[in-house]
Amino acid sequence: MTMEEFEYSIDRLDDTDAIPLELLLLADPSKNSIEDYLSRGICYIYRTDKIVGTYILIKTRPNTMEIVNISVKEDMQGKGIGKRLLLHAISVSKEEGAMTLEIGTGNSSLQQLSLYQKCGFRIVGVDKDFFIRHYDEEIIENGIICRDMIRLSIDL
Repeated sequence: MTMEEFEYSIDRLDDTDAIPLELLLLADPSKNSIEDYLSRGICYIYRTDKIVGTYILIKTRPNTMEIVNISVKEDMQGKGIGKRLLLHAISVSKEEGAMTLEIGTGNSSLQQLSLYQKCGFRIVGVDKDFFIRHYDEEIIENGIICRDMIRLSIDL
């Protein structure tokens, strides 16, 4: 079943009691980081009959926004939801007058790196040992130790 067969909406989350913490934790295991992002940004949710995806958009510098904590429920991955969330973030960022949209992911996040580049993001840098410095527990994805933050951006 493809996502074309589902009705969906992507909405700004206004009710703080409905924060999809379990989804946000899929993208970042640090609850403290998530709370910080939520205090500085706007959370968007992807709904079908329930919330299945989310991201937070933060204004980081003049004319620049960043997508953080983009995630899709594991049983709904591979259905185009992540791409729709990225395209939504690009659209919202343009509406907000941003000229650049940034996103970061781990060196071990192979599917995410592929998706971001397919959506027009380009690698602009590597923050070496980011995940070693900022996380107490080792993160392993795809059999690879997540050490470095791969930074990507798109000109809007």
